[in-house]
Amino acid sequence: MSETVLSASSPEIAAASEKQRRARPAIRAWLVVVALLIIAMVTVGGATRLTESGLSITEWKPLLGAIPPLTHGDWTAAFDKYRQIPQYQILNKGMSLEEFQFIYWWEWAHRFLGRFIGIVFLVPFLFFWATGRLERTLVPKLALMFLLGGLQGALGWYMVASGLSERTSVSQYRLAAHLGLAVLIFGVIWWTVLQLGRVKLRPRMPSTGSLGAGLVAGLIFLQVLLGGLVAGLDAGMGYNTWPLMDGALIPVGLWHLSPWWLNMFENAMTVQFDHRILAYVITLAALAQAWRLRASGSGVANAAIAVVVLVLLQATGGILTLVHQVPLWLGLIHQAGAVILFAASLWMLHRTLYEADAPQAVRA
Repeated sequence: MSETVLSASSPEIAAASEKQRRARPAIRAWLVVVALLIIAMVTVGGATRLTESGLSITEWKPLLGAIPPLTHGDWTAAFDKYRQIPQYQILNKGMSLEEFQFIYWWEWAHRFLGRFIGIVFLVPFLFFWATGRLERTLVPKLALMFLLGGLQGALGWYMVASGLSERTSVSQYRLAAHLGLAVLIFGVIWWTVLQLGRVKLRPRMPSTGSLGAGLVAGLIFLQVLLGGLVAGLDAGMGYNTWPLMDGALIPVGLWHLSPWWLNMFENAMTVQFDHRILAYVITLAALAQAWRLRASGSGVANAAIAVVVLVLLQATGGILTLVHQVPLWLGLIHQAGAVILFAASLWMLHRTLYEADAPQAVRA
């Protein structure tokens, strides 16, 4: 006879049936796969931005759009539609069909991966639900994840639409929102994975450690949104020196737009400067949190140390990406690293909010 360790963080989950307890490892593995696919999706999304591919497909067909052009006539028709938008007419006039196909495949891959994630999520969800393997409290959470995924697809088209008529690129506001929602969905899924751990969980009393962990996670998410603005404004393509920026620690020109607050969203210099400053703040906050939690249990302390290591790696990667003027491979590593760092910060937060109860074995 085998033994299974109970996993619970609430009375409802603790009251799960034996079938539902047995299904937890499979559900956890499924959600981990979805989370990894979202990291891949964010990375490919970064590639579409860096290769200026995001506007190559000028229509939104949620179902039929999964089929790429198959004949020369199909490719010509798709290219003709692209040639009607400002990006082609102003930036890419004279582009060959082969050059168009290069950017088209990047955007098609991004959209196809989104559809694939939807299938990978929906089919197992319906199976687990129909066979009674989902605990009652999980059903609404998983349904919310799927709805957020659908909203993400619509927001992606809303972003693309901003660059089809008057602009040569998408709105930086919509890009930041699109990226932020992707990372938020990832966070919801990852938190659920942590809640479905192998050992029973017991809530801790709120403490300065949990408040600090929440602050670090919140700052990292804010940095992701700022990164979306940086990408939307191509702000990383300029001021490619560090630690000085335009020859100074605090460059001239940060507030030349009026009203002043507009600089934080539309002034490329200010947006990049804010991104730099927040990186310093996050580094200090992560170091302070690790120092605060150094005497905590090994699980909590290890999570805090992992966050510090990843923060330092991410900051180093950001500097290298900047000074080399955002080469594609460095830009993609930096974007994927941001999601991985956010996952680590949520793990640290989870460790400060819950502690492992004594394992309780039952016959399975």
